[in-house]
Amino acid sequence: MSPAHPRAEDARQREVQFAGDVRSAVQNTRCFRHEPLCAPCPAWCVFCKRQPRPDRAAEMTEELDIALEVVGIRSDDERLSGTLMAPAEALPGVLFVHGWGGSQAQDLTRAREAAGLGCVCLTFDLRGHVRGSNLWHSVTREQNLADLLAAYDWLAAQPNVDAPNIAVAGISYGGYLAAILSAERPVRWLALRSPAIYKDEGWNVAKLALHDDPDLHAFRRRRIDAQDNRALRAAAAFTGDVLIVEAENDDVVPHVVIENYIAAFANVKSLTSRTIGGADHAFSQRRWQREYTETLIKWLTEMIVGGRQAAAKKQVALHKFERLPDAER
Repeated sequence: MSPAHPRAEDARQREVQFAGDVRSAVQNTRCFRHEPLCAPCPAWCVFCKRQPRPDRAAEMTEELDIALEVVGIRSDDERLSGTLMAPAEALPGVLFVHGWGGSQAQDLTRAREAAGLGCVCLTFDLRGHVRGSNLWHSVTREQNLADLLAAYDWLAAQPNVDAPNIAVAGISYGGYLAAILSAERPVRWLALRSPAIYKDEGWNVAKLALHDDPDLHAFRRRRIDAQDNRALRAAAAFTGDVLIVEAENDDVVPHVVIENYIAAFANVKSLTSRTIGGADHAFSQRRWQREYTETLIKWLTEMIVGGRQAAAKKQVALHKFERLPDAER
């Protein structure tokens, strides 16, 4: 047999080195829900010649929202080998949570733009917030959290939603509830605009009555340890990606509240913080609303589209590695 051409041999060596890099990278990969997939290797048997763990292998496959399939293409009497890559049938979900006294109308524009990224988006009205509702004076945080859980479960159950890949975007009171939701349901991406904070006491007291607390204003200007507040405890346990948007001239949610949330998000995969210059708590000017929308959509694009690109890259790397002879793995 004639020796391999030097260029072909160089290409083979590069592919072997690439496979080694892939093996090293994947062995140290943590998914957003679990510890390392197994020890000392991931679920894929090609890395250690062991039998794969079916449960973990399935979990890893579910995370990659890019489908890769080896296909055959007939051309005359020949069969051409091809590789088909496409987005998975299920799409990421985005759940929007409005603020106290608001409605889903606050989020319709942002939901429309997020849908343009290839997401299934849900806006809804929290109980007691529809105009003229007789629950306005009596609705509690417990009831509104139940509303949010119900909306999340409804969205996650839709057949075209990829349940492990759901983003939640909350405004003020909705951001507070969204943070707590992350401890009750799997959330991959969490976007909070001017997230409010409240004392844990009086959880089942009418939410409107909480504003009568003479200490609320001072409470929101204190440094609060994550373990001393339900929303901050949830933030401390969160391991996904976070966006926090602050209004520069917010007299309802002062800067120290944002600092408390940021300090609590100590275990996240990534944390992005933005301040909208000149904005008040309500983002009452259209340009502030527009800037917030642009910030949110840009971040969602980075998280979701970037995540798909990373998933595709990993699929290609694994595909190349699996095609190598056993002796070169």
